[in-house]
Amino acid sequence: MSDLDLLTQSLARSVKHWRGVRGFTLDVLAARAGVSRGMLIQIEQARTNPSLGTVVKIGDALGVSITTLLDYEKGPKVRVVPADQAVRLWHTEAGSHSRLLAGTEAPGPLELWDWRLMPGERSGSEPHPAGTVEILHVTAGELTLTVDGAEYRVPAGASVTFEADAPHVYANDGDIPTEMVLAVSVPPVA
Repeated sequence: MSDLDLLTQSLARSVKHWRGVRGFTLDVLAARAGVSRGMLIQIEQARTNPSLGTVVKIGDALGVSITTLLDYEKGPKVRVVPADQAVRLWHTEAGSHSRLLAGTEAPGPLELWDWRLMPGERSGSEPHPAGTVEILHVTAGELTLTVDGAEYRVPAGASVTFEADAPHVYANDGDIPTEMVLAVSVPPVA
């Protein structure tokens, strides 16, 4: 079985599991996540490989991290994630990519990401749930961060925090790759 098949099956189990834990019907989860009921059925039956944006919306609606959706089985209190097991969830042919390094529920989803943006590339994000906060540290190059239409320059060595319940875009307007580490904290579902 391929890695993609394993990931699709894990996502199917997790969405179904967390939907049950939250007591959400398919219709309730579809409305909260802004995805169709049919898409949720296909995901829960492991018949589709949804986009990263769709997985993020479902995780936000369920109040769990992407890591939790990809593997809801709880292990020991200490979990070491080897470098080769970081999950690359977004990439471009030019070499930009994001890798989910680790995640946990504390008390809401908390994720740690490794990002690389090649010159001229950008990645946009829809608003996360109210109360979501992102903190990032640029390790190389310069990040152009746009939050709710306002642009901020974040050079190597600098860090930034922002409320992520507004549209935001990570962009590299420079001539060298931008590298950064990003943490996302989502409040628990009430």
